[in-house]
Amino acid sequence: MSVRGMLTALIAAALLCAGSSHALAQATPKGATKPAAAKPEAAAAGGSEPTLIGQYGTWGAYSATPNGKKVCFVLAKPSSSKTNPPNRPRDPAYAFISTRPAEKVVNEVSIMIGYVLKPGSESTVEVGGAAYAMYTQGDGLWIKNAAEEERMVDAMRKAADVTVKGVSAKGTETIDVFSLKGLSQALDRVAQDCRR
Repeated sequence: MSVRGMLTALIAAALLCAGSSHALAQATPKGATKPAAAKPEAAAAGGSEPTLIGQYGTWGAYSATPNGKKVCFVLAKPSSSKTNPPNRPRDPAYAFISTRPAEKVVNEVSIMIGYVLKPGSESTVEVGGAAYAMYTQGDGLWIKNAAEEERMVDAMRKAADVTVKGVSAKGTETIDVFSLKGLSQALDRVAQDCRR
């Protein structure tokens, strides 16, 4: 599969999983098992190729129309990544902030961490001096308290970087730092392009 194809599948999976998983996390009782996330191949099959609508610093702004519903998102890769123990293999990590007008979702934050996370573990995102608890499912992270998401995005617009910490199913600890250079402009472009 080409890099573009892998990115398309990853993006489609992240967008589809973000919406369904976020809702499931809020509705699933503690200790209950969450359903498995959608496979990237299935997600990509039902969607359209994302189109880059602008590059702002480290953040790309994209739009797509999977299943006829417009989706816009910003995407970045980490500026630095560390594992403990060192040099453990993993897939690329990505940070997303997505807007799905048909679902009335604006600026939903998700991270595709590049490995399967330890089941039942929580991760954290640190930005602007505050830490936000993230729930985990498969290789994805979503904010645990949806009421904090707007505050988190506002902090991301003002900060220089965001740090994401996680633990893999094999016990490897990771720290990814994403530069936030260009994020505000990318989010503004998405807001303009993804109006209802």
